Amino acid sequence: MSLEKALGYLEKAGYREHVIQLGESTATVAMAAEALGVEPGRIAKTMSFLQGDKAVLIITEGTAKIDNRKYKDTFHVKAKMIPFEEVENIIGHAPGGVCPFGINEGIDVYLDESLKQFDIVYPAAGDDHSAVKLTIAELEDVSRAKGWVDVCKEAENV
Repeated sequence: MSLEKALGYLEKAGYREHVIQLGESTATVAMAAEALGVEPGRIAKTMSFLQGDKAVLIITEGTAKIDNRKYKDTFHVKAKMIPFEEVENIIGHAPGGVCPFGINEGIDVYLDESLKQFDIVYPAAGDDHSAVKLTIAELEDVSRAKGWVDVCKEAENV
């Protein structure tokens, strides 16, 4: 159901041909990167938070971690992820397939600055066997993001 919702949304937005459906699982960043043959940072990870009773999605590069101080400075509330078992009901997609496409009404979407280091990224498409190949500009357009935020820790040099 979730995949169909996302595909319908992407179809209406003119991005259906960007969807990649895979036999391998894309449920985690590592699995998605392996299945797509890309570096983990290119997986656009969609994280779901509650701000009071409002749900918010933040899309980050795949290896990014939320910086609690930056999050609080940006949103004026403590970062509180939606509990795993509540994500599908609140967002409209189950963990492993959470994306900004075909989500429930009233959810704000933000893009994290960490994404800007890549030209092409791969968010999920509603289930744990899909992805969408998008440029950053396309992701900004199709996600209907409210804006850009900087809420992730600085990347560690590996």
